[in-house]
Amino acid sequence: MTHNIYEIGLEPNPANFLPLTPVSFIERTAAIYPDRLAVVHGTVRRTWAETWARCRRFASALEARGIGKGDTVSIIASNIPEMFEAHFGVPMTGAVLNTINTRLDAEAIAFILTHAEAKVVLVDPEFSEVAERAIHIAGLRGCIVVDIEDASYDGGHRVGSLTYDELLASGREDYAWELPANEWEAVSLNYTSGTTGNPKGVVYHHRGAYLNALSNIVTWGMPQHPTYLWTLPMFHCNGWCFPWTIAATAGVAVCLRAVRADAIFDLIRAEKVSHFCGASVVLAMLVHAPDELKSGLHAGIKVMTGGAPPPAAVIAKMEALGFDVTHVYGLTETYGPSVSCAWQEKWDGLSGDERARLKARQGVQSIASGGLMIARPGSLEPVPSDGETIGEIFMRGNNVMKGYLKNPSATDESFQGGWFASGDLGVMHPDGYIEIKDRSKDIIISGGENISSIEVEDVLYKHPEVMEAAVVARPDEKWGETPCAFVRLREGSAATEKDLIGFCQQNMARFKAPKTIIFGDLPKTSTGKVQKFMLRQRARDLETAS
Repeated sequence: MTHNIYEIGLEPNPANFLPLTPVSFIERTAAIYPDRLAVVHGTVRRTWAETWARCRRFASALEARGIGKGDTVSIIASNIPEMFEAHFGVPMTGAVLNTINTRLDAEAIAFILTHAEAKVVLVDPEFSEVAERAIHIAGLRGCIVVDIEDASYDGGHRVGSLTYDELLASGREDYAWELPANEWEAVSLNYTSGTTGNPKGVVYHHRGAYLNALSNIVTWGMPQHPTYLWTLPMFHCNGWCFPWTIAATAGVAVCLRAVRADAIFDLIRAEKVSHFCGASVVLAMLVHAPDELKSGLHAGIKVMTGGAPPPAAVIAKMEALGFDVTHVYGLTETYGPSVSCAWQEKWDGLSGDERARLKARQGVQSIASGGLMIARPGSLEPVPSDGETIGEIFMRGNNVMKGYLKNPSATDESFQGGWFASGDLGVMHPDGYIEIKDRSKDIIISGGENISSIEVEDVLYKHPEVMEAAVVARPDEKWGETPCAFVRLREGSAATEKDLIGFCQQNMARFKAPKTIIFGDLPKTSTGKVQKFMLRQRARDLETAS
């Protein structure tokens, strides 16, 4: 046996090994840059020292009320300072932060509160009515309900017996928080959309949140002191871990209650925003906004987009406005972005359309990821890197969830042979970049041929009259399934079903073109993803009616 000179019996100790936690970012930044601006919300402008003090008061007040390790603190709020502070104050106590989707109905929220065994619920006045009903349905005993008072919303009513400011006033600014005993401990709880049943509770750990927050910096090439606009909901995958990223970079969190084109463009100009994230639907809203809203923008604003795959046409239009778009991909189970379309210098000289086509691919694993592959389910055999053979996307690494809360069977099903099974179908290109072709349930099989709904959507988005498009399978007696497109046109457009079908036939294989076009608004989740399960049902209903 070979002698190993490094096996000398030394164990990690506090001098050389500390558990990783994203809470440490705000403590460091507040110590180094106490007077730098941290949070902007209307007339509210707070420094990092002030924000750090509020977070410690928050944590101290929670602890004084018996909240600690393993307890759940839920919050129903838009992108306001209290939501930002919760990402630090809650985990300081050892408790777990549960940010709830504000678009859910009372019954769904009640399920989450009950399943998570919430001990505290923070309520934004905008959602007081639905929160009150949910809390009543859940019937949580001894739950502390805290009302957030926010001047940016004129309305709502009291739900609890305590306000957020009163809670902070009862806390101590010198609260001494402690590192988690183990970085594997839970830091937050996020629920999946639950489109086919009750949502699943995805558990994040301190290590994953820490590493994904830093990975955001590398992925985006973020400098110190960025000014970040909150167009992405903080309740969604903890805002892709960006509350912690902003603290790590000593940046500015510019809050935004309602995602509207005028508000976004106004804040970009007023606060000199350098970075923001958003689903492709947000980008489409911006490119189709009136020209007068787009004037006076500074060049080089960084945009990170994910969620539903962004059409290449939308990316091209954003870059034509001077935005620099980075496409990322991930799931709730992977802390948000875990794959990014890393840019190559050799692509710099390509045309705008070709650049956009490359940027529309999902890309390569992030620096925090431990592996990415397209493989056949079951055997886990990687598919050829030919850009054509479809397989399932599998991921592994520190930015994969601990598991699903109280759901060991779903957890076991999602982990296969040391990999996380995404449920997304894609191809591996020869250069090692992956590209999603569909969710496994969204692929259209027509006459034995696989048709990617995303490919059809990309063509539709190239039509100048199309604002939004989503394609699903419609049952067909002859072909089994045919593509059915749901389209929202530009205001005042006179484009017809025949026009769009003809356009698709001219720009792709004719058998892939939609056979049906339905015009109108598309149902979406609060994060901008089209709810295709609803569209599939509408397509089935069309077949029944015919």
